[in-house]
Order: sequence, then C-alpha cells, then structure tokens
Amino acid sequence: MRIVVVGGVAAGMSAASRAQRFNPQAQVVVFERGEYVSYGACGLPYVIGGEVDSFGDLIARTPGQMRARGIGVRVRHEVTGVDARAGTVTVLDRESGRTVSEPFDRLLLATGVSPVRPDWAHTDLEGVHVLRDIPDGEALAASVRGARRACIVGGGYIGLELAEALRARGLSVVLLERGPEVAGRMLDPQLQGQVRAELERGGVDVRCGVTVQGLTGSGRVTGVQTDAGLVRADLVVVAVGVKPNVDLARAAGVRLGKTGAVAVNARQETNVPGVYSAGDNTESLHRVTRRRVHIPLGLPANRMGRVAGVNMAGGDARFPGVVGTGIFRTFELGVARTGLTQTEAQELGLDAVSVDVTSTDHAGYHDSSKPIHVRLTGEKGTGRLLGAQLVGHNHLSVKRVDVVAALLGQRGTAQDLFDADLAYAPPFSGVWDVLLVAADRLHRMI
Repeated sequence: MRIVVVGGVAAGMSAASRAQRFNPQAQVVVFERGEYVSYGACGLPYVIGGEVDSFGDLIARTPGQMRARGIGVRVRHEVTGVDARAGTVTVLDRESGRTVSEPFDRLLLATGVSPVRPDWAHTDLEGVHVLRDIPDGEALAASVRGARRACIVGGGYIGLELAEALRARGLSVVLLERGPEVAGRMLDPQLQGQVRAELERGGVDVRCGVTVQGLTGSGRVTGVQTDAGLVRADLVVVAVGVKPNVDLARAAGVRLGKTGAVAVNARQETNVPGVYSAGDNTESLHRVTRRRVHIPLGLPANRMGRVAGVNMAGGDARFPGVVGTGIFRTFELGVARTGLTQTEAQELGLDAVSVDVTSTDHAGYHDSSKPIHVRLTGEKGTGRLLGAQLVGHNHLSVKRVDVVAALLGQRGTAQDLFDADLAYAPPFSGVWDVLLVAADRLHRMI
C-alpha cells in the first residue's frame, strides 16, 4: 500500500507517523512545498518577541529524522494536481523545476490555510508581512530589526499576540480593527473591553471601527491609509484571518462544505474513495451545536491527522469533533473561550443565558491572587452547558477553561460542573473556585 500525504506540518505529519506505526509495511510519502515539516506554528509570535530563542526551537522533527523512521519526506515538492481516478498526483520539484507523476493507494490532503490578503495588501512594498509559517516569521523578524513603528491590521489571535511581541522588541504599535472592538470573534462584548484595556496598558494604540484603504511608500512601506487618516508605519502586519487551501481538493472532485473547507466524515474520508482530508483545510463537527464548522487550531489538526493515518493504513478510528476551545495571552492578560458565546448561541436560535462572575484566581487573602472574570453560558430548560469565556490577570489562571471544555464534549450540564471535585489549596484557588460559583449561579437560572 502506498500512502501519499500532501502537506507536512500538523495534520500531515501526524497522519504519516500514525500510518507508518499502524502499518509498517505501508509506504508512506509526504510532499511538502516548503522546507520545514513538523513544527509549532503557534510559537511564531514568541520567537518574534524574544521569549523563544530561535525558529529552529519550534521544529519537532526534521525531514531527516522522519526519514529515519521510515517515512519518505520530500520538502520543496509541491503537489499541483490530483487524478483521483488514476490514483496519481502531479508533483513539482521546486528546486529543479521538474514535474513527475506519483501513484497512491490512499491520499491525504493536509494543505492547511493561507492568510487572507485584502486587495490593498497585495503589494511589493518591503515591510508588509503576514505570519503563518517559519519563512513568514523569518521575514518578519528581519524587518523588525530595522523598524521603529509597527501597524497591525486585525484584532484576532495573531494580531493580539504580535502586539505584545512587537512592543517587547521596542517598537511603537498601532493596532487597527475594522469591527467595534478587538477579540470580536472570540468573546462577547462584555469581555472585549478588558482585552483592549490590557493592550492599552501595554502601550498599544488601539483603534477600532477603522477601515484600511491602502498603503503608502516607495520601495518600503511608510504608512497605512485608513478612513480615519494616515497611520505612519515602517512595518505592517496583515492579520485579518485565514482561508482553507482547497484548490487541490476541488480539482480532485472532493466536496466542500458550507464553510468553504473540505467536507469529511468522522473517519476523515471525503466523498472521493481513497481520498482523505485533515487539518486546517478541513471541516469538523461541533460537539455542542452538532453543526459543521471550520475552526483551524493546532490540537484538532493533529487529532484529525492521527485519525486519517490510522484509517488510511487499514484501521478504524473516528474523530469526535471539536468544542471550539481557544486561548491566548496578551501582556499579563490570559483569555480563553470554549463552546459558544452568548452571541453565537443567540445567532443559532438557542434559548441561552449567561452569568458573569468576577473573583480572584486563588484565595483572596493570598498575596499573589489576581482578578479573574468568568462568563458561563447555558441552555434554558435543559441545563446544558453551552460555553465559557475567561479573562484573567494571571494569564495561567484561564487554563480553567479546559474543565468546561471536557464537560462540553460530554454534553455536561451546569449541575455537572458544580458537582466537579476540583482541587483546592490557597495558592491555586479559593475553596469555592470561580468556576463552581459561576456554575451554581447558572444552574439557578436555567
């Protein structure tokens, strides 16, 4: 059996490793258009900010290490076509320029996502960047060394993390967000202001409700033109979102879902026999709503890859879906969410209610305690938990979100959360942890 994997990062390498382990007799070949495989892209902002020494520290396995494990890894090889009926892929060697046809018995499309570039961001000006992979990070780091004023366009995960990173490198930072507030896709409005306040405490000039119209400069960028005036900058980061890479899937006759990402079943199989898809280019099942969603995050991508690897090698595995758990840090503030926000629940027509609790992350009399805010959302009538949002001034405190995430996956209720036997000691929490207090209040309302 010959298994071909297109894409060598999270889902692709997880699938290749799992397939080779499950069926050592299978020939597993990975084609990666870039020069790196198996690395932690989520660590890129922390290299930029100086918390991680080098981009090399993000690499989990090199191509040579994977080959030593019996997996054929070919970097700088781009799959440009798929003939599902013939069972072949067309591969371009980006170094030699030579194109060859490669056979497969099973094919995995793990092509990931690409940063969204608005029309104004398609430019040859130096100093304009996106951040998705290691080469992007290397280019951005090179620009940072000669820059003084940065402008970040977009107030999502990447934009918020990079705001801290660029301030740590001594740059002045302006963050532009088209929506009414930062973190708008992650949090309810009641919590978004806390994120903005922390950014401003960190010296970031946050401007919301602003639309970018273009860039200025000759040779190198000198500013960002907006409907509210010119923002001077010699470094611009475009962080307005990502889109799934589905051109190969479409060419192979693979069905796309309503989200625009590849549609698969729980085995990561597409509608085309022998063709699988996994990772950021692929839809998944939301375990709270039971709807198909596109949530490109690292852990789900790796898990989808593992499932696909087992099944391509002859096994039987299922991916249970996601609950939409995300977390980030900006300066001293930790922010996390899982499941649905109140806004999302209402948009779906659910009879939802939320409670807000502000407390301390551990015993209030302990000298290291910090404020933490929890918003817990549930469904009236059923008592079912729908989601949680946490904002904590000790950024580690918001890892409490994992407790709620685990219950969401089991369709747990507010009573289930209140009944949870959580650990207690004064340096870690109050005897009644903030999650338990929120669960008790929510239970009484639903």
